[in-house]
Amino acid sequence: MGLLLEPGYPTVAELESRARELTVRRPHLCALRSIGVSRAGRPLRLLSVGQARRAVLVVAGAHANEPTGGSTVLALAERVARDRELRTGVSWHFVLCADPDGASLHRAPAPRTLLDYHLGFFRPAAPEQPEWSPAVLPPDRLPPETRALLTVLDELRPYLQVTLHGTDLGGSWVQLTKNVPGLAEPFAKSAAELGIPVETSASDAAGWPASGPGVFVMPGPGHAAFPSLPDDARHSTWYHAHRYGGLTAIVEVPMWASDLVDDTAPHPAPTAALRRLSRRLLDEAGEVERILDEALPRLPGPEGPLLRAARWALELVPGLARDWVAGPPPDVSRAYVGSVDAFGRRLPLRAAAMLRRVLVDAGDPAAPLLERLVGEWSDSFADRFRARWVPVRDQVEHQMRTVLAAASHARGDGGS
Repeated sequence: MGLLLEPGYPTVAELESRARELTVRRPHLCALRSIGVSRAGRPLRLLSVGQARRAVLVVAGAHANEPTGGSTVLALAERVARDRELRTGVSWHFVLCADPDGASLHRAPAPRTLLDYHLGFFRPAAPEQPEWSPAVLPPDRLPPETRALLTVLDELRPYLQVTLHGTDLGGSWVQLTKNVPGLAEPFAKSAAELGIPVETSASDAAGWPASGPGVFVMPGPGHAAFPSLPDDARHSTWYHAHRYGGLTAIVEVPMWASDLVDDTAPHPAPTAALRRLSRRLLDEAGEVERILDEALPRLPGPEGPLLRAARWALELVPGLARDWVAGPPPDVSRAYVGSVDAFGRRLPLRAAAMLRRVLVDAGDPAAPLLERLVGEWSDSFADRFRARWVPVRDQVEHQMRTVLAAASHARGDGGS
């Protein structure tokens, strides 16, 4: 388990190398194979442990800027290979990285600060994200990474799919496409033992039913957390497991923790606070848009993934700003307003970070201005939320414990 002691996050090549080492050590138990290729021709690898027909599928790397999952799938594979009980009647399958092209563009393997993280930041636009593209694209335009995921789901028919996600700054939470009774207790216990706060009112899940603190169950149609967002989770790869009676759990873990995200006390003035956050979101996004509009005629074509992603993030802003002032959900807590605050800081900061990289590569004179904004906004974000680094080993341990608990409870084994 030396992986957990490393200071940063392994590259896709390192993930594949370590997965291959495991198959060499356990050739009768483990197998590594290609399940497709990315748009740029990079292989998509699936590591399997065990041969039982009943399956768990764990997906890492669906979002390029959320690197913890790669380390977690290797740690899980090692754990399952050692522990015969975990694979009794169950086979385990691990997508090492669902978006290797995106991973090649997010260049922050061992960030020391939020500024380090954002200087190498990349997160693709929704149509280019493997799990989300079916929510915004017709079936005949799905990228090959998405088609590979869907093919694996059709082949394995897992009773549980787990996708490993993360947040830059905040706490941990779980989203479920169906309820998993009993999961909330081990999830909360793990977070408490590792000193990771639980997001009790994650803005991603505003208004959703919760089976326990930080464990949210996706509702039916008409209950979007933010109505303006163009995607619909029910059309994502998360819901494909339902065709075979399965479900999906999305496990979020922070890189930097904030103890402000689990304050369940009622907010004293949520409407005024959300109006203020809406104005700040529009103002900061407007700064980035003005720089983009000025620089755009100077940029060489064709438009690349960094610029597409920056523009996509900015396009979300007006609708979100309207959503926030349309009326807060009932029983607004300080944690919910804090979660919206963090969301509102992320969008313009990410757009500025990716546009900065575009302008630096083009030698554009506006690049230093974005450098200043990214630095100021990263520092302000960290200061506002009193960011503290969560060691990689703890990020991985918490994700791994939550996956194992979800597999056990979804199967009906209780806490065994």
